[in-house]
Amino acid sequence: MEKWKTLDSIYVSKTPFGNIRRDTCQLPNGSIIDDYYVNEYSDWVNAIVITKENQIVLVEQYRYAGNDTFLEIPAGKVEENESNEEGIIREVREETGYISMKRPILLGDFMVNPATQSNKIITYLMLDAFQAYDQNLDETEDINVRLIDFNSMGEAIKSNQINTQLFTAYAYFMAKDFLR
Repeated sequence: MEKWKTLDSIYVSKTPFGNIRRDTCQLPNGSIIDDYYVNEYSDWVNAIVITKENQIVLVEQYRYAGNDTFLEIPAGKVEENESNEEGIIREVREETGYISMKRPILLGDFMVNPATQSNKIITYLMLDAFQAYDQNLDETEDINVRLIDFNSMGEAIKSNQINTQLFTAYAYFMAKDFLR
């Protein structure tokens, strides 16, 4: 399949959280799209973190765009000069205080929404985690740590007993499949 050609590209907005770009694109059939908007975000990492007691470590936080509180797996951007693995270890420790003596297992990396976004999410599994530290949150974070039995979380997701987002649900089912 042929790629589209970018005829023009202008940044509408640039922020530390991400950029919005307006492109003019030519499709392989010659059609022109004058206003194709692309959200440029950094890649991020997330992890299913399971304790020695088979509890999944979740973070509960208010999400402004969703106008609600969500239970999610720990996640965040990788910092400069950090590998994805180092980034997820840091994010889990900062957001939850949990660590593991075992190396994180890469479950996969996926485009978030390749129709309009440029970033990927890299998903890990961390086993035998335990709380060793207090949270070390950024000034913009307000996070409660919640533990749920790993085996019962799938039903809680399917029956909407918990308010979560796609990346948490998908990572959970990937981890469950991996652990079979």
